[in-house]
Amino acid sequence: MDRCTVRDAVFDFLRRCGVDRVFGNPGSTELRMLRDWPADLTYVLGLQESVAVAAAAGYAIGNGRAAVVSLHSAGGVGHALGAVFNAYRDRVPLLIIAGQQTRAMLPTRPFLAADEPAAFPRPYVKWSAQPDRPQDVPAAVAEAYRMAMTPPRGPVFVSVPEDDWDQPAEPVAVRDVRGGYRADPADLREVADALNGARRPVLVIGAGVDEDDAQELAVELAERVSAPVWLTPLSARSGFPEDHRLFRGFLPPVRDQIARRLDGHDVVVALGGSFFKYHVHTPGPFVPAGTRLFHLDCDPLQASWAPVGTSVLTTVRSGLSGLLELVEKHERPVPPPRAAPRPAPARDPIEAALVIDTLRSLLPAGAVVVEEAPSHREVFHARLPITRPGGFLTTGSGALGWGMPLAVGRALAARAERVVCVIGDGSSMYSVQALWTAARYGAGVTFVVLDNGGYTAVRQIGRRLGTPDPVGTELAGIDLVAVAAGLGCPGARVPAAAGLAPALADALAAEGPFLLVVPVVADGAAAYEEEPE
Repeated sequence: MDRCTVRDAVFDFLRRCGVDRVFGNPGSTELRMLRDWPADLTYVLGLQESVAVAAAAGYAIGNGRAAVVSLHSAGGVGHALGAVFNAYRDRVPLLIIAGQQTRAMLPTRPFLAADEPAAFPRPYVKWSAQPDRPQDVPAAVAEAYRMAMTPPRGPVFVSVPEDDWDQPAEPVAVRDVRGGYRADPADLREVADALNGARRPVLVIGAGVDEDDAQELAVELAERVSAPVWLTPLSARSGFPEDHRLFRGFLPPVRDQIARRLDGHDVVVALGGSFFKYHVHTPGPFVPAGTRLFHLDCDPLQASWAPVGTSVLTTVRSGLSGLLELVEKHERPVPPPRAAPRPAPARDPIEAALVIDTLRSLLPAGAVVVEEAPSHREVFHARLPITRPGGFLTTGSGALGWGMPLAVGRALAARAERVVCVIGDGSSMYSVQALWTAARYGAGVTFVVLDNGGYTAVRQIGRRLGTPDPVGTELAGIDLVAVAAGLGCPGARVPAAAGLAPALADALAAEGPFLLVVPVVADGAAAYEEEPE
């Protein structure tokens, strides 16, 4: 380069990190960054900022490295914060670069400017800054990228005044941060001794197992100690094959129910996620009396706020490898395999269970399933077991609007996999603009909308809390097929149960995106009703 600018240095750094796409929604404070956009970087346009962030998250998960998002000043960052919150809680590495007004204007508190840009997205970013000088921007971007990729991974944020991009700067080096680390051998020995001496151990698998590509090690550990396996409540991923004989299901996000499910187990080992994730409050112990709890994860914050147990800081794959060097083979009695639910009846009106049963029978090999249908989540998990690493994504934090764009981004990172997004009608409207991005870039996603005519998950929580008919939960008159068509995505509506299988088969076989709306009966149960033993 004859004269290196901030723009040159940043784009050169991103290329050398393997970045080939930038997700964004443009504004005036990014114009100098966007000028003469380089041909070797694809700009993926989202029609709303949260769509851009969630799509970038899906792409990051599919590629295993941080994705780059360009947001617009204060308003754009504000629009995106729900998705940033999800990325932070789900530990998705994102490099967010936001525009800011020119430095000379900042003392006058100008139109569109962020007053405290570095503080705005906190606490839901790992690191944030607005560099003091233009020439410091490339180094800040490099530091942010490394921070995003260091366990526990997550989003980072750099605010860049728009006149900085044309200022002179020095190139920055690309260097590695080798993130895998293992706990002190004495700490792993303590966990291993507890497992070796346990009468009835149990494993609780979190999303971190899938994040760290450690599912096969988790299976080996479970089989070696003959321990049943639960997944953490509302887990963003599935870290254990759900058709395995030791798999017991997902723990509910209810404190007393978790304690009851773990009753009789003397040692609990939680891997890559906490099961202290509650949606409704109930009193009682966190774990059964007399139960020893060990928690292995890479996140020191999660370790520090866990209310009980012994936390061991380690990346999950390294920690599991260390445990397997120390844990002995045991033959212990295990519960019988879970009973499969009866096939759902093929009748009208259609039940969500029939949709999930039909999807399971038609799902292409290697498909990735994204779910954001809160009112049908238990039916989904009971009837569609995820059996391979990386085969399932959802929001582990609960901010809606994540599913559709997450599926689009994951599809853009796919090689041959079909992505199937099972989503509620209410959830779909939080980020329906993602259909335009899917159509524009040819994302191979089948969107299956379970249309129950309302925010049924809110009603289910209301029934549990004594508010059975909360205001503002009815949805009517939304023609999602017409909305999709207006955004360039083909779609269809299933008129009756008899047409479900052929319609779903066509939707799964589509070349690009396709949206299938299935009217289903609303689940009238209260949330988290405990089934009798």
